[in-house]
Amino acid sequence: MIRNLLAAVMLSAALAAGAVGAQTPADKATIDAAKSQGVVGEQADGFLGLVKAGAGPAVISAMQQINAGRAAAYRDTAAKTGVTADAAGQATAVQLRARLPAGEWYRPLNGAWTRK
Repeated sequence: MIRNLLAAVMLSAALAAGAVGAQTPADKATIDAAKSQGVVGEQADGFLGLVKAGAGPAVISAMQQINAGRAAAYRDTAAKTGVTADAAGQATAVQLRARLPAGEWYRPLNGAWTRK
């Protein structure tokens, strides 16, 4: 099981990078701006989430598109490694959190939003 989880971490990171690469430049720019404004943050499940209400339709649409790409990457990882899609997302979230710049937001599983 540990071997599968380690494989999932490596494969999920590669697939998530591909999913991020598949996002449109406009979606990425929208989310990057929303993250720097504290509107959107990374979650421990590997998906983007709204830190606070008031995000405009462009932010919500971009977040949905990026999360859809991530979900597909996590499903692919699960199929290739024998772990669940949830485990693949959580493994990727650990890596995403490590790369968050200071001042951006992260939400642990069953926890409250925290500023890095």
